[in-house]
Formats: sequence, C-alpha cells, structure tokens
Amino acid sequence: MVNTRSRSGRDAFENARELLAAHGIPLMAAHALTRPKRLRKVVEEAIAQGARRILVGGGDGTISCAVQALMGRDVTLGVVPLGTGNDFARSLGIPDTLEAACDVIAGGYTARVDVGLVNGRPFLNAASLGLTTAIAKRLTQELKQRAGKLAYPMAAAAEMRTLQPFHVRLQADSRTLEVDALQLVVGNGRYHGAGNMVAPDATLDDRRFHVYAITAPSVADGGERTGLGHLQDVATLARVALGMRSGGHLEHESVVHLHTSRLVVETDPPMEVNADGENVGMTPMRFEVAPAALRVYAPAPQ
Repeated sequence: MVNTRSRSGRDAFENARELLAAHGIPLMAAHALTRPKRLRKVVEEAIAQGARRILVGGGDGTISCAVQALMGRDVTLGVVPLGTGNDFARSLGIPDTLEAACDVIAGGYTARVDVGLVNGRPFLNAASLGLTTAIAKRLTQELKQRAGKLAYPMAAAAEMRTLQPFHVRLQADSRTLEVDALQLVVGNGRYHGAGNMVAPDATLDDRRFHVYAITAPSVADGGERTGLGHLQDVATLARVALGMRSGGHLEHESVVHLHTSRLVVETDPPMEVNADGENVGMTPMRFEVAPAALRVYAPAPQ
C-alpha cells in the first residue's frame, strides 16, 4: 500500500512492486491510495482476508495511521520510507532508498517495537507541543511537495516570529516537574522532525519515553512579553538546535529531560498536541508505552 500523496509516492508505487517481485515476494493485493485516511480501513480488510505481511509506503503520518490497525496483531509491517521526514524508518535503521527498503523486507528479519499511546491513540516517533506543533501546522502538503527536505526549516523560520512560552506540568513515573517551555517532546523512537534526535540512547524497544523540554529564559528573566525576551528565546532555540542532530542538545542549560513509561502533561494555556505529524487534541494528555506492540521488518543485527 502506497500513499501516492507522499513526497515520492506516485513514482515509487510501480517501482516498489517490481523490486519486490524481483525478490520473489508475492503481493496478494496492491493499493495506491490518494486519500491516506482510507488506509486504516484497507489494512483492516487485508488482515481480515488473511494477510500476515502489510507493506506500507509513505511518510511518518501514513505509517502511523497504518499502525492503528496493526498493533497487537499477528502481522508484520514492512516500511517503505517515501515521506519528508521518515523518522520511523531512520529509528529502525532502514535506508531511505526504495531499493534498500525493499532489500530489508526481502531479508525477512523482524523486530518487536514499542508503540506510544497519547490518550489511547498510537504514535511511533514523537508527540510534541509548542514550536514543533506550530511547525507541523505550517507543513502543508503543498509545501512538502514543493520544498522536500527544506520544508521543515522553512516552516520553522516562519513560526519563530510568533513564538510564545507556555507553562507545563509533567507527572512522570517517579517525579513531577514544572517549567516554562518553548517546546516539549515526548519521544518513543530516537528521531523526530526529519532527523533531529530525541535522545542518542533512545531505542524503539526500550519500553520508555525519552522526554525533553526547552525552557524559556525570557520567563526566568521576567521579559517574556518584551521584544528583547522574544529575541532571547529565539537565540536559545537556535543554540539548542545546533545539537539536535547529534543529541548534544540535552546538555544545553535550557534543556531538561527525563525517562518514563507513563506521563501526564498539563499546560497553561491549553496547547495543541501533535503526534507523528498529526494534531491529536489539546492538553491535558496522558502518555503510556505499549511495549513490543508492533512487529516490523528491520535490518538484521550485524
């Protein structure tokens, strides 16, 4: 099944069929979907008809949508990364070329991975609020098709102009934390936001969330409603961003982070929450880990 609205989905559909056929992988059915919301129904129908391998091509939002029908089932998911971010494939170690992804599926090695739940809704990579959620709202299909991998930095630059801190209360397994934040990320996998790290030691099977918040220095200094305070916050985000590809952002003085298997997030004011690129509602939100809830094709350990 391929989401033909993903960045490279239209071109990849026939190529993927040919590559899989060359590997001797028979396809019971193949679907090119222009409406991703139909995906869950199509997946459920395929499982009802006896399918035990579901191969999905698309971006993180497409894969996450399929997981809503797959988690907890005796079915293996094959991932063909065709989107803008492809963070789930990156966390699994699946290369972002069509040929390499099909090689992984043909290799036949499977792994069990955790699935995050936010108010009961599954997600794979990360849920976030603050700056990242605002950026996701700007990432229209048109922008992603036009700008490709530049869509994320373009949306981030546009959102910086209206950046505002928010107060957040985190109730984790063993501690409660309150901060004034610019961004909060609750990670199930290692990556989010098209290759930014949640944490360098995060894995998809460690049965815990890796959570980080970028705090707002303008609030601590009493300047959150001033132009100077806004510049201070933007400068902090820029410095933190320099370490996000390597995970070094967790060492920044304005970043707080924790590990937990359960989390309750409350904010003032109420904030939109984004999970794997989709708006999933407003705070408060309850997070839980569903351990080993999904079986996927992955590169075999070396």
